[in-house]
Amino acid sequence: MIEAFFISTILFPALQGAAFIQPFIPPQETRIITVTAYSSTVDQCDADPFITAYNTKVRQGIVAANFLEKGTQIMFPEAFGSQIFVVEDKMHERFKYRVDIWMPSVQAAKEFGVKKIRMVIL
Repeated sequence: MIEAFFISTILFPALQGAAFIQPFIPPQETRIITVTAYSSTVDQCDADPFITAYNTKVRQGIVAANFLEKGTQIMFPEAFGSQIFVVEDKMHERFKYRVDIWMPSVQAAKEFGVKKIRMVIL
C-alpha cells in the first residue's frame, strides 16, 4: 500500500489524496454467439446425465462449449446480467461455436430456446 501511495504521489501528483488506485484489468473478449440450453436427461446427455464431460456434477452456472477451454469463465450480460458461467462440459462435436447452458429442468431449457447473444469471455 505504501508503494502505491508513493507511486501515485510522485508520478501522478493530480491523484494526491485519492483513496483508491484502480488496478490494471485486461480487456475482455466479446463475441456474438448462438446459445442454447440443456437439462439432465439421458436423451440430451449420456448414461449419467448429472456428470459433465469433465467429471463434475451439473449445477447452476455451468455451460458446455467445444471451442473454449475447461474452466473458462464467461458472461451473457444482456440475458443473465452479471452472472458468471464456467465451462465444465462439452457438446456433440457437430456444434463447433455454440454454448449450451445447463438448466434444472427440460421446461426451463425449452423456454430459453435458441438465442444469438453477446458473450463476454473473462
